[in-house]
Amino acid sequence: MKIGIGNDHSGLQMKQQIAEFLQEMGHEVVNYGTDESARCDYPVYGEKVGRAVAAGDVDKGILICGTGLGISLAANKIHGVRAVVCSEPCTARLSRQHNDANVLAFGARIVGIQMAKMIVETWLSTEFEGGRHKRRVDMIADIENK
Repeated sequence: MKIGIGNDHSGLQMKQQIAEFLQEMGHEVVNYGTDESARCDYPVYGEKVGRAVAAGDVDKGILICGTGLGISLAANKIHGVRAVVCSEPCTARLSRQHNDANVLAFGARIVGIQMAKMIVETWLSTEFEGGRHKRRVDMIADIENK
């Protein structure tokens, strides 16, 4: 799978570790984040990953900032993006099963690297269930199209 990864300065170290983890799992990683430790603006990187996912340049996206919140809000402004913030594997699993989330976000100041790896692994290995959940995801898309 081709995964776009983005981060601001606070997510730099975790981004590097998660990118390596993804590659070890056999995924191709496209870096849309900063590689500098200087302060920068998370919306820039949320938008880059969101646009890459929406355009089909990557299959899924992963975003990392201090909390995961701001960067996911930016990504969610892109038509077709369903970005979720997850701090543990259960929410990551449900975000895929029920919401067909295509962008995962978490906070480098909120979760440690081992938890982040569990979240990523769970999220990537979980399929969308469809059925009654598809109708609801379609309803979200209808809101977006208004």
